[in-house]
Amino acid sequence: MTGKRAKWHIYPPLPDSFLTTAPELPSILMQCLHNRGLTTITEMHRFLSGRYETGDPFLMKGVPDAVTRIRQAIRAGELIAVYGDFDADGVTGTALLTETLSSLGAQVVPYIPHRVDEGYGLNSGAIRALARQGVSLVVTVDCGARALHEVEIARRLGLDVIVTDHHSVQEQLPEAVAVVNIRREDCPYPFKGLSGVGVAFKLAQALLLVNEELPLPTKRSSLEEEHLLDLVALGTVADLSPLIGENRCLVKEGLAQLAHASRPGMKAMMEKADVAPETVTAATIGYVLGPRLNAAGRMDHAMLSFRLLTAPSPSHARELAQLLEEKNSVRREVTTATLDAARLQVEEQEDQTLLFAAAADYHEGVLGLAAHRLCDEYYRPAVVTKSGEEESVSSARSVDEFDIIAALDECASLLKRHGGHAKAAGFTVRSENLQELQARLSQIAAERLAGTELRPTLHIDVEFPLSELNPERFHVCQQMEPLGAGNPEPTFLSFGVTVRDWRVVGDRHLKLSLTDGRMVWDAIAFGMADYATGLSTRIDVVYTPQVRMWRGKEQLQLRVEDFRPSC
Repeated sequence: MTGKRAKWHIYPPLPDSFLTTAPELPSILMQCLHNRGLTTITEMHRFLSGRYETGDPFLMKGVPDAVTRIRQAIRAGELIAVYGDFDADGVTGTALLTETLSSLGAQVVPYIPHRVDEGYGLNSGAIRALARQGVSLVVTVDCGARALHEVEIARRLGLDVIVTDHHSVQEQLPEAVAVVNIRREDCPYPFKGLSGVGVAFKLAQALLLVNEELPLPTKRSSLEEEHLLDLVALGTVADLSPLIGENRCLVKEGLAQLAHASRPGMKAMMEKADVAPETVTAATIGYVLGPRLNAAGRMDHAMLSFRLLTAPSPSHARELAQLLEEKNSVRREVTTATLDAARLQVEEQEDQTLLFAAAADYHEGVLGLAAHRLCDEYYRPAVVTKSGEEESVSSARSVDEFDIIAALDECASLLKRHGGHAKAAGFTVRSENLQELQARLSQIAAERLAGTELRPTLHIDVEFPLSELNPERFHVCQQMEPLGAGNPEPTFLSFGVTVRDWRVVGDRHLKLSLTDGRMVWDAIAFGMADYATGLSTRIDVVYTPQVRMWRGKEQLQLRVEDFRPSC
């Protein structure tokens, strides 16, 4: 079984009457912005400036109650636990809220569960341990939206719980002091794309705003909300939250903070990854820094990443960064082995709409990475499971056409716990129910996707001859930064391009020299080496223009997204 080539969707060109209304903006830039839903010149200028009015945190359902309870705990000297998820979003949010509460004089302890030993989200064992430690208030970060049972246990033990989360909610919410979640139907907060660290930031923002008017006598330091935005940028991008609206503003400001990294841990992590702070973009977070932060929770314990982000001294930070680098190297090796084994399993599922791979020796920390790759390669919903004697743990990833969390909700009677989004979810199931669950999920997918052609769609911003490509058009991408989920890199299409030369590099990639008859452009097609056989000398090519710096000089390159023989 092999993945299918993408369908090409070319956005209709804007009329000249619209393009002439803003002569200060390049027409190709206006087209790209319009394709992303910005239909007025005012919206386009606002987008490019990155200056958005961030929302009033007190509009978020539950924030007033959460602020009141937290300030009460600080005044009374109660011990507060910040309980975060083990991915980059949760870790950065835990660091952010811990720092905020500490600055206000709170007695606070961070808690992040062990991925393998405890699993995702609130768990009863951790709650009991925190109660024994003297904790009386638990504030969750990036988890807890579906933890009805665990919150009830906390209440019985005398612990109050404040939930902050951004994952999908059920009809019934936990009976917490406050449930702060943009996914609540009754939450009037206007921007619904915040990540877990984004929601935690809004709570921190509210706490700092109130403290300006009614200062707490316990306040230890003068923390400004701007100093937290580097953490917001890291978690938001790593969690693939959409880089539009308020997220775009927060991430853009956060990237500016990262360019002058002041946290010893940030500096040390960048140094180990060979990243110059002033060059950090959203892509750097997505492909370099985010995976490193996630590696600790995948291969060992996410507290390593937390300690790095909050390290007080450069020497300690360098030690932690070296440990994290080692974890990330192991993570790469384990992911490759798991993915290779999972591919062998799904090769036997030629007629299945949903792919399902399970084995006892799969590493729990990389299940999501393997599921993501399978989903991407074959463009089908994919589940990868570590099967155990009594319980099995799974990660699922899905395509645009299939809501995986809705499917899991339909199978709730077979599951011990589950949560996530429409395109990414995790769950735990009793092993005796695993086969039935696979059959049920496959049936739901087959019914929902009946008659649907499962092929990815490649959205193309602009079509023009390769002869019209010039350095100015390369810089369109830079003007639209930060680029990522919700604001993808611009893609261009050129018909009838001549392939002057090509070669396979790194076994999987295709290096090309493309020409319009006058200029020759270097191009790279990642993961497309298999398409080199029988490569036509004239192709229609979809590409993203890239500007790279090499030894202080600017280099222009085309990153090929897809191609096909010219008619």
